[in-house]
Amino acid sequence: MPHGLNIAPQGALDFVSVGALVHRLDPGIIPFRKATQCQIHVSGGEFNVAANLADCFRLRTGIATAMVDYPIGDLIAERVRAMGVTPFYKRFKHNGVNGPNMATVYSDRGYGVRGPVVFYNRANEAGALLKPGDFDWNAIFAGGVRWFHSGGIFAALSATTGEVILEGMRAAKAAGAVVSFDLNYREKLWNIWGGAQKAAEVIGRIVENVDVLIGNEEDLQKGLGVAGPDVQKKSKLDPSVFFGMIAEVTGKSRE
Repeated sequence: MPHGLNIAPQGALDFVSVGALVHRLDPGIIPFRKATQCQIHVSGGEFNVAANLADCFRLRTGIATAMVDYPIGDLIAERVRAMGVTPFYKRFKHNGVNGPNMATVYSDRGYGVRGPVVFYNRANEAGALLKPGDFDWNAIFAGGVRWFHSGGIFAALSATTGEVILEGMRAAKAAGAVVSFDLNYREKLWNIWGGAQKAAEVIGRIVENVDVLIGNEEDLQKGLGVAGPDVQKKSKLDPSVFFGMIAEVTGKSRE
């Protein structure tokens, strides 16, 4: 069969992703228990792709996401503008006490024999509240879109975020876009509401709609339930085994 992607030559938007925005607190090489100050970074597994394409390659990119109207949301929105990404926000009001919130990621870098530490505060996260119907995809894609993207981090946030991804993918395909998905398996997030079994169920439905699937051995095993090598015990992965896993996934996509 022929291979390759039929990418539209032009469109008002070169790339649109759907996902959650987060702010990351980084004390550098100091562990959090000793930290007295942090740098603030704005990121998101799906947003980072749009941001780097806009900043590095000057492509016209967009992000469909949740935004909370409070100072942390203002900070995040400012960084989105600074990266040159067009936002399509579903807005939420903060009640002044417990949310909805923009998620926080805490990550010290580690030093020497002390490894890095990453943990979250995603309590009452606005991104997890997103549901089908929150975005007018026809309006977003009205001027044309060349590529649409999402990922496993957003899919893992709640029972509704995977449905938002599917809705966006179907609309993007109807608009003539190439559709991609980064498995980006995060065990901590999936374990909150179903673990690997739920991940395989949700992601399995999503990948039926994709043209480009991104992931490593662990992503394919835990995100799609594909048999493969023990990624935790083997120090060196066999590329031939990975190629076999790819063949299994592409075979499933044709079924």
